[in-house]
Amino acid sequence: MKQIITRIDGDSIAEEMQLEPGDELVSINGSPVQDILDYHFLSEDEYLEILIRRKDGEEWLLEVEKDADEGLGMHFAEDLMDSYRRCRNNCIFCFIDQMPPGMRDTLYFKDDDSRLSFLQGNYVTLTNMDDADLDRIIRYHLSPINISFQAMNPALRCRMLNNRFAGDVFEKTRRLTEAGIEVNGQIVLCKGVNDGQELDYSFSELSRLGENLVSVSVVPVGLTDYREGLPALLPFTKEDARAVLSQIGRWQKTFRDKYGRNTVYASDEWYLTAELPLPQDGEYDGYVQLENGVGMLRLLEVEVREALSAREGDERSGSITIATGRLAAPAIRALSESIRRHYPKLHINVIPIENRFFGSRITVAGLITGKDLTEQLAGQPLGDRVLISSCMLKADEDIFLDDMTLNEARETLQTPLIPVDSDGEAFLSAILGEYSDKDRTRRQTYEQTRDRSGWET
Repeated sequence: MKQIITRIDGDSIAEEMQLEPGDELVSINGSPVQDILDYHFLSEDEYLEILIRRKDGEEWLLEVEKDADEGLGMHFAEDLMDSYRRCRNNCIFCFIDQMPPGMRDTLYFKDDDSRLSFLQGNYVTLTNMDDADLDRIIRYHLSPINISFQAMNPALRCRMLNNRFAGDVFEKTRRLTEAGIEVNGQIVLCKGVNDGQELDYSFSELSRLGENLVSVSVVPVGLTDYREGLPALLPFTKEDARAVLSQIGRWQKTFRDKYGRNTVYASDEWYLTAELPLPQDGEYDGYVQLENGVGMLRLLEVEVREALSAREGDERSGSITIATGRLAAPAIRALSESIRRHYPKLHINVIPIENRFFGSRITVAGLITGKDLTEQLAGQPLGDRVLISSCMLKADEDIFLDDMTLNEARETLQTPLIPVDSDGEAFLSAILGEYSDKDRTRRQTYEQTRDRSGWET
């Protein structure tokens, strides 16, 4: 694929070299640039020889001396400078296969692209990676990589992914860890499939990978109302969740004794379903699995407590509504009460939103649609403003999953509707009226791989 430059940053090296849109980047230091990983890692050196083919066909070999962390300032038509690698699996738990019809096309795209693991933290199965892909990861020392394990039993993994080539994940992962590549893992737990003894087997195999296996999160399968034609899966009950947490706790001791950290972690949803307290701050070993909802609520509580300690509290008054997912509403309500102890004249109403779009078994905030949000808030006393997690919106555009825009939702509710970042300072500032939409951090991500977690878990 030709790497045609579409845009040049001002005051950049590319501008200084008098490059223009339409020019082609051919190679860096004699190596062809196949995709975004080549571009980033080949251009890290302080001395570069860059081969450019101009629009008229003339070739320029340019010598560049720069700082190690200085970019070149080139942009290309494709984000990855290559086509996305489509997922080759048909996983029994795939959320995309459980989505209702009629949503925007990009939400139905299934990728399994290792490059997105390094660029934005996506989890990949390794099923479409060959030896050359692994060699490149090792050569560039791309680390960490995030891997969807699901099961370490080769035959079971093949069945879960519906891919007869999916059983070699241990050998591929071991090759990476032995080369010094750090690995974060994920297990989507399906009741009666990869839990129980199979989960024990997975943990046993994972414990053999050494200290470069940094973390493994265990998350419960998400089940929508749109599973027609898919394998029958059951939700986890409170008793199931308690059994899973007990099992994870036993393996955490094994990993702690061996590597000095818990390594395996349960997502917040397990504790909320089990109606058990979240682990303490120190048990998350630096919160390495936040994007999978591991420790998100505990970290939020810690950050709110720290933010409150820097304030004296006062007599300000007001009424605020927080709209969140059903599962975490009690935890958010308890956190709001801790804020009210410093600001007693504030009224904070936490409203759990039932997910009618995907089905009532989906209880996380990140999958709440604009229609569900506005219909269930309509007619209620919302106070001065309504706070929602920014994870309900597309990363680079203010639209919900059902294409309702943020402004449309605001017009419907006739109340300020404020998306809030997931950190405790932002949460407290928004409640106190010190936060605006301009304070929100907008991440540039690829929609089809967007992780839709948030401070409501």
